[in-house]
Amino acid sequence: MHHGSKGFEVTAPRSRFYQGGFGRIFPDLEPWAPPGIPDHLLEEHFLAFASANMAEVVNGVPEDLAAADTPQAAGAPGNGNSDLPSGYVYFGQFVDHDLTLDVTPLSDAEIDPNRLHNFRTPRLDLDSVYGMGPDAQPHLYEHVNGVFTGRLICSLLQDPAFANLPPGARDLQRNAEGRALIGDPRNDENAIVAQMHTAFLQAHNTLVDRAGALPGGGQLSGSQLFEQARRSLKRLYQWIVWKDFIQRIADRDVHKIALRSEKQQDGRTLWKLGYKEDVYSWRNQPFMPLEFSVAAYRFGHTLVRNAYQTNGSSVAAGFGKFFPIFSKDPDNDVGGGRPLSMRRVLQWDWFLDMETSAAGIFPQRARSFDTKLSSALLHLLEDPTSPGDPAKVLNVLAARNLTRGVRMKLPAGSDVALALGLKPLKIPDTEPQTLWYYVLKEAADQGASGGKGRGLGLVGSIIVCATFAGILKGDPLSWFNQEPAWEPKKDPLLKPEDNKDAEKEGNNDWGLPVIIRLSGLPFKADDFQAVTAAV
Repeated sequence: MHHGSKGFEVTAPRSRFYQGGFGRIFPDLEPWAPPGIPDHLLEEHFLAFASANMAEVVNGVPEDLAAADTPQAAGAPGNGNSDLPSGYVYFGQFVDHDLTLDVTPLSDAEIDPNRLHNFRTPRLDLDSVYGMGPDAQPHLYEHVNGVFTGRLICSLLQDPAFANLPPGARDLQRNAEGRALIGDPRNDENAIVAQMHTAFLQAHNTLVDRAGALPGGGQLSGSQLFEQARRSLKRLYQWIVWKDFIQRIADRDVHKIALRSEKQQDGRTLWKLGYKEDVYSWRNQPFMPLEFSVAAYRFGHTLVRNAYQTNGSSVAAGFGKFFPIFSKDPDNDVGGGRPLSMRRVLQWDWFLDMETSAAGIFPQRARSFDTKLSSALLHLLEDPTSPGDPAKVLNVLAARNLTRGVRMKLPAGSDVALALGLKPLKIPDTEPQTLWYYVLKEAADQGASGGKGRGLGLVGSIIVCATFAGILKGDPLSWFNQEPAWEPKKDPLLKPEDNKDAEKEGNNDWGLPVIIRLSGLPFKADDFQAVTAAV
């Protein structure tokens, strides 16, 4: 998805000695390109393949964008579903925006695949939320009588239908045109990731209030409260990424190897990297590997559903009413870029496995990890002259991913597998050998510890786990380095009731639902009953 214009000219050359925003894990492997296809026909070639082979098919026919999503979307894993609650798909998008901002349009990448710049710090530091801080971007922060309170700004919900929602219900701060005023505008691409961003804003504000309520907290300045809250939220976020999100999507053994804590003889705890020597290595600080950002981490595209149920209010038509992620009718989808309407407010226990989720029905599951993409991603509205036209490469996400992998001169997935000492998959010559496609094919045919289609295979898991582990360990300000024995339960601003959803079978301790509880956003049926009664 195009996020702006390229403004800098830097390179990510094929050298192990290169240190910059983007780099390569396997610089010595030969780039792969489809044999016999000239460069100027790449888009046409991949467009034809993606349209014919990568569209999700339901009951023998492609999904219809005008129809409701597949009935099994609200059901248990299997029948085209993974185990993963759908909220994690959009958390993955949120994390991606925190790590990378490549504003190179596809057309520019075609001209010179090495000219890239990462405008984000390759750290899990929530800079997409905090921006450049309260001094550089004061419009993101709350001031009372000109004095900084330590809080971030969210907007009240103006629609009368919102009147009976919990007081914590908020939208992103927006200007008169409805555009979000946030640290990263990409987090308003759809209503789901927008509300994920809002959850982090609100969670920060809750922690500011808690810091002020601690003994002596009333004497602290807004800047001091801000720093305490940011420290706790950033550490919790890093914990969630590594110990909840990545653990859910990657092979369990790979996850254990990639980053592990070790007790030292002197009693200290240190975190050690398992893939630094032979996979993801750097000298001074981590870089963003192209094999990760252009290929392996784009596994999330196959998890996106065509449509979602949003909440149980009568305004949203309740259970069984699906809204497409994109459509030409903005009142009937969960697209972003505009203030929330009632039907687009998320009931979070329909997206995350929380104490109140209806077992066997919710949360809605992500699609399987496979080589298919929902039909909505074949009909994006990106082409400026023909939005939604599946004959235009900008509207077909799979074709764009395949093309970009070749333009960026990434190696074949089978060559990467051999370089890792693994037996490669046998992919027919009629299918692309790009690393992105290989990662999806491997997930579908082998899967993670949970089985086929339930998570990433070994190649995908190693690239993803090694990159995240390297970023966390390479950040001198992460809790893995500053306080290696830190745990959320030891943090003075976090409370046991925040972690209530860990009691549900299959949930990880201090997982993503903690952010929703901290935020005060509506998450259960009771939160929407008053709305139903008021309409």
